[in-house]
Formats: sequence, C-alpha cells, structure tokens
Amino acid sequence: MQTLSRPFRVAGKPFFPLGGQTRNSSGYNAGEWEQGFEALDRLHGNTLEIPVYWEHLEPREGAFDFSQLEALIETARHRGVRLILLWFGTWKNGNMEYAPAWVKTNPERFKRVTSPSMHTVWGLSPHCQATYAADRRAFEALCECLKAADSRERTVIALQIENEPGILGADRDYGTDGQAAFEAAVPEALLQRIEQTEACPIHHLWRAAGARKSGSWPAVFGDAGGELLTAWSIARWIDGLAEAGKAIYDLPMYLNVWLGENGWRIPGESYPSGGAVTNVLDLYKWATPHVDLIAPDIYLADADGYQEICAVYAREDNPLFVPESAPGGTNALRLFQAIGDYDAVGYAFFAIERILDEEGSVRPEAQPLVDSFRAAAAAIPLLLTHQGTDRVHVVAQEANMGNQFLDLEGYTGLVEFGPGRMEHAGKDWRHPVQRRSIQVDPTAGPGRGLIFQVDRHEFYLVGANYRLHLRPKASPRDRLQPAQTNSLLAPRLAHYVRVDEGHFDGSGAFIVHRRRNGDETDHGIWVEADVGVVHVVLCD
Repeated sequence: MQTLSRPFRVAGKPFFPLGGQTRNSSGYNAGEWEQGFEALDRLHGNTLEIPVYWEHLEPREGAFDFSQLEALIETARHRGVRLILLWFGTWKNGNMEYAPAWVKTNPERFKRVTSPSMHTVWGLSPHCQATYAADRRAFEALCECLKAADSRERTVIALQIENEPGILGADRDYGTDGQAAFEAAVPEALLQRIEQTEACPIHHLWRAAGARKSGSWPAVFGDAGGELLTAWSIARWIDGLAEAGKAIYDLPMYLNVWLGENGWRIPGESYPSGGAVTNVLDLYKWATPHVDLIAPDIYLADADGYQEICAVYAREDNPLFVPESAPGGTNALRLFQAIGDYDAVGYAFFAIERILDEEGSVRPEAQPLVDSFRAAAAAIPLLLTHQGTDRVHVVAQEANMGNQFLDLEGYTGLVEFGPGRMEHAGKDWRHPVQRRSIQVDPTAGPGRGLIFQVDRHEFYLVGANYRLHLRPKASPRDRLQPAQTNSLLAPRLAHYVRVDEGHFDGSGAFIVHRRRNGDETDHGIWVEADVGVVHVVLCD
C-alpha cells in the first residue's frame, strides 16, 4: 500500500514539481526571468524556482514593494506553470548578501557573527533578536502579498525559507550573545530526544562527550557543541518564520541544505556551519515542526555519493525533494535514480537559463539533461500513482556498463544501452543506427529512464538510449526452445500484444500517437526521449 507523503498540491491534488531554478539575479526583472521560462518550456517542465529578495521587497524599513513579484506571478499564470519562491532573507549561502542596505549598514542593531579571532564576518548572527524580528516581518509581508494576489489561482505552490543558511568563517558566533548562548544549558527536551534516538549521529556525539543529562553546549557535546548550537539556533529561527507565515497563508515551506560531504568537511569552512547537513538532520527535524521538508542541494557527481545523500534525506518523516542539482553532467542519469530509487517528490536543477544559447536553442552539451527532464515529465501521471511501490524500476548506465538485468513480476528483463547487440537492428526512420559501443555517447548521454510494471503483462517505459528485452520466467527445462532458423537453442522471448508510443492527457488517459510492430519490435523495446511514453502489453 502506497504511503508516500506528497507536500506539493495543485487544485487539491498531488503535484510533482519538475523544472529548474533560475540564476541568483534572475528575479529582479522580467527581462531576466523570461529566459528561465523559455528554458522551462524546452524541458517540458511545470515549475520554475526563482528567488525573492529581502533587499528588493523592503528597500526601506517598513516600505514594501511587491510590484515585481505580482508581475512574476502573472507571467507564470500566462505560461501555465507553477512557481516555487526562494526567500533570500537573512541567509543566502552562509552570508547576508541579500539583506537590505539598512540591515547591512547597521551592525550595532543587526549583529554580525564574530569569528574566533574576534573579527566580524559577513554574516548575520543567529542570536540577534532584532534581525530575527525584521526578517520575520518581511516574510510575513511576503505571505500577506501571496494571500492577496494568489490565494485563488495558487500559482505559487511552495516557499523556500532562506537559502543554504549557516555561518561561513566560524563554527559559531563568538560575540557576546553567541557566547552567552554557548554557555547556556542545552534544552532539556532536546537532550531527551537525543538520549532516546540511539541511531542518530548526534546520539553518538553525545555519548562520546560523556552522555551528560544536562550542561552547556561544550559540556554536553565537546568540540561539536559550536556547530550543534548554531544548527539549533538557525533551525528554531526558520521554524519561527514558517509558523508565522503559515498562520497568514498556508503553503508548503521547506529549507535547503549546502551539503557537508565535500572538501575537508569542516563546519564554517567547507560548508556553512549550522545548516541541516547529514550529521545534524535529526536535530533539524526536531526543531522545525512547521517546516514541511528539508531538501538537499545535490551537486555530487559520483553514484555512491549521490545515492548516499538521497538515502539520508529520503526518510519517512522527510520525503526527498531536490531543489538544486547540477545543470549538466551525470545529472541526466541521477534524476531517474532520485525519482525511482528514493521516491523524490520533486526535482530541479540550478541555472536553468544555461541550457539555452544566444539564439534560444538548446546547447548540445545540455541535450541529455533536457531529454531526461522531458522523459520524466511524460511519466508524471505514472509517478503520482506508482512511486512508493515496487512497480518502478530505474534504468541507469554507469561507466563501462553494457547492460542491466531486471527481476520483474513474471519476467526477467535485460536492458541494453545504445544500439545493443544487433547493430543492424534499427529503431525507425527517426532514429538511425548508431555505432555499437558501451562507452557513453556525449551527444546522447547514458542509457537511462524508468520502467513501470503496472500489471504482470503491462509496462510503461520512458527515458533515452536503451532497449529492453523481456523473457517470461520459466523452469530450467522451459527456458530454452529450438530456434526457428537453425538447430541451436535460443532464448524464449516475450510475445507482444501491442507496443504503442503516446502520452497521458490531463485526465490520466493514455493517448496513442504511433503503433510499433514487425521490424520495430523484433529486437526489443527501444526508448528515446522524443517518443514520449512507450506502452507495452504482453501475453503468454
């Protein structure tokens, strides 16, 4: 039984946001964001992530200007797509670049972080109540605007609170307020949760430091106390904004994460200290009951690293959502792994404008990523029905991989990448034969996609650059049968009732564009992004 939680909804129904995030400055004016919408159209995406800037909405304290935001929402409506707004407030990538000038130029009121050497860094302290109050008022004003401008159409489907929050340049604030918080007692409720949750990394840190039942942050956690205090403080800050915002306008709200799995893995140096990295994820979940998701920004290219992050953040209490990922490279493949293996409830990549050249055409190096998103978009009705079940199978060609075995209900499958063993076996007039090689063709990308077995004899396939062969499961005696053309034994392959290309309409019905038969089915079911969804029905 499917229990997958889906926080994103449109018209009361589950919604799978798929698309890209604009570059940082694209939300300032219509000329910038138009490129993002154009690129989203090429992807067949349905959602654009775009920043909203504190400095832009509140250029003078208490004076708000929402004209640009209202124009952005109107543009999205005209184009028939949804928006996820990214609140660039107190934090953006561990610093305060998008805070208003009246905040940046008044460090006496809006305290900055003090480093261990007692120098200030370009970041706002998570212990300054004046900054929190100002950030909260601005965020509340944003929610008031959305309620007034968008509560009927619901063009905006979610809000991201801050952007990769944390501190760069120190593990914590060593200033007066930060030091007082560091020396204060760790909240009793937090210690109780840590003691009861033996499997979490914070429990191990707590035990290694002596398993004290009370005490200050350094007394209870040792050297990790600074990062954990910062994480707790920022998490409570963000949850306060979420609680206040939802009281005005109830939208899904999430926070995103600059991952710690890079470089030297030192908080404040390799990543912003206090962000919801893997070792403090449990603390964040306890501290943010009003936040719907904690979403990792995944730029890792290697399969093991990528999948380890997916596994950590894809939890029963935290469905996986990837708001940022790499705009090229292996992301054409990783998209399907996140969706198929870890039930990602939405996916986007950063710098969506980058896929287009000066003439508005898709750049050749971006074509594999575009093809993957087109294929995933075509499969959204299937995802909404079958994610969280054993009906979804990922096709993924890693380096030097020529084929992939699948264990299916009633069948075994063999996926061949590229043209497969039969170089002379074409696909159709639209897809000429390519030279056989297990090396990935950079113009086509790796073989990749999703296979949905919705019933024993019924399959839907999406993706690119692969071919599926199916054999019915049988006893050892019946696995081979005499070949029709010679005396050798040949594998008994599945029999097709029909193989169709098509798409799903708005009501979820499959619409056939083209039927395959004969030469186009004799050598397996081939899949390319431009054919949409391939529907296969078999029989004994």
